[in-house]
Amino acid sequence: MKDFVKMTLATIAGLFLFGFVAMFLMIAVVGSLAAVGNSQPVMPREGVLTIDMSKIILSEQTVEADPISMLSAGGAVPEQIGIWSAINAINAAATDPAVKFIYLKPDGLSGQYAQTEEFRKALAAFRMTSGKPIVAFTESPGNGSYYLASVADKIYMSPYDGGINSLSGISSQLIFLKDILDRLGVNMQLIRHGKYKSAGEMFIRNSSSKENLEQNEAMVASLWKTLSTEISQSRGITVEEFDSMIDNLELNFPQDFLEKGLVDELLTREELQQKIADLYVTDDYKNVKAISLQDYATIKNTVNYKAKNKIAVIYANGDIIDGYDKQNVAGDRFAKIIADVRKDSTIKAVVLRVNSPGGSVLASEKIKTELDLLREEVPIIASYGGYAASGGYWISANSDYIFSNETTLTGSIGVFSMVPDMSKAINDKLHINITPVNSNKHSDMLSGMRPLNEQEIAYMQASVERIYGKFTELVANGRNKTVEEVDEIAQGRVWTGAEALEIGLVDKIGTLEDALNYAVLSVDGAESLQDVQIVEYPKPQTTLEILLEELTGEETVFAGTPLENIGAAFRRVTSAQTGKAYARIPYEIVLN
Repeated sequence: MKDFVKMTLATIAGLFLFGFVAMFLMIAVVGSLAAVGNSQPVMPREGVLTIDMSKIILSEQTVEADPISMLSAGGAVPEQIGIWSAINAINAAATDPAVKFIYLKPDGLSGQYAQTEEFRKALAAFRMTSGKPIVAFTESPGNGSYYLASVADKIYMSPYDGGINSLSGISSQLIFLKDILDRLGVNMQLIRHGKYKSAGEMFIRNSSSKENLEQNEAMVASLWKTLSTEISQSRGITVEEFDSMIDNLELNFPQDFLEKGLVDELLTREELQQKIADLYVTDDYKNVKAISLQDYATIKNTVNYKAKNKIAVIYANGDIIDGYDKQNVAGDRFAKIIADVRKDSTIKAVVLRVNSPGGSVLASEKIKTELDLLREEVPIIASYGGYAASGGYWISANSDYIFSNETTLTGSIGVFSMVPDMSKAINDKLHINITPVNSNKHSDMLSGMRPLNEQEIAYMQASVERIYGKFTELVANGRNKTVEEVDEIAQGRVWTGAEALEIGLVDKIGTLEDALNYAVLSVDGAESLQDVQIVEYPKPQTTLEILLEELTGEETVFAGTPLENIGAAFRRVTSAQTGKAYARIPYEIVLN
């Protein structure tokens, strides 16, 4: 009787969930069918390559938009275009006679400085090699958007006041929580090595340490130097002149940008359209054919399946964590991916693309071990995105060659551990009394219900010191330095890519494309990227794929019920889409 009731209730629950999932699946299918017509965009005989940064996000990998995310955002979802896809499209446009010029709309730019830096370099190369112009139009210039716009031959700006002009320099806001934690009765017990290892400082201080302030000032200054230098060079002014404009708040209204030489003309919408029509060599703007970067990338980013030899790009994008999580750099999952790459004899070189602030030491070790085994078979060239710090640097320091963007945040060679002591909050604030019952003397040392004693702190400190020693040793081996030399530039300090080059943590300032071109040198018979097949690991997942995976795993609500086989049906449906193409830094700096 109990089994019958259990089966009945499970079946009812299964039917309910099946209906729910079926509804979403139907929406997804309808959305997919509706998008079929747009899945293969048509390139006009002649057209303008339009890059609207409000409609795209430069990401590490291209992620296909899915119906669920589109519904949740009311249909206005910026497309995530992988940086290599974007660069490859720009390179193709340079030699494509169908592309007459590029129209760049930088407003709405989001993401990390490093991807923007890479994209800007691709646009600069387009201008230099193609002889085709780039025109940009802005209404609300910011640090990142204007940095990107400054690559253009001509920058036009709306004449109307009221726009948000946030071209004001880079700021890093350091937050400290000790005072509020004290009021709550929470004491964070930080165990670390590295005077610059500031990952836990916000919990134990009410203001910045001298070392943390020092590294933040240097980091912000280095990032701004990269932006201000390239902007100044593009606009034919000195860095001193540009900084003076910023420091004296001389860039308030559109007329200010014009008078200071940061834009070439102030144009209304109608005047801008006429400019574009003139450049297109037509009398009427309606005759101008445009193709978006998103569509053009879809057309041009094809895989060379004829090439026998492959270069694998492994994207280590996200926090380094333990387990098999698919949204971050999970140790067990990535170890398996790397092992699978090693077994593929057609892969002749690997580009390890790192965009990670770090995370679990255990996971970093698992990943590094597999990378070391892979490196015995093929060369590994590292390419750094926005971050390659702490655990991100741990896994890549032993690469054969390291490329970094100037604006990459890297280093942070340090280790920390943190245990909260909430005893005051529990006892004094909430008036809850807890009596521990332990099998051994230190059974509850990590419970958070009491402070650590001296022996326990020493125990954890010994672990931190051992791991730090291992970290500096592996960096020393990978970068051909002594442990003492590494320790001098380590101590948890964060460096920009430009600084990292000077101290030997990276080999060259360069993009993902530069890393790929370098990898080609290791492939016999290959002279360029056109001679190899580029394969990417892992494949990014859409929201819909994640949902279906969760619902169709080995253990679901359908198990043991008459609907048990529904998972197989879901898998058959989704498989049809496959053919479509705590070592950690404490903060991030994003575009504004």
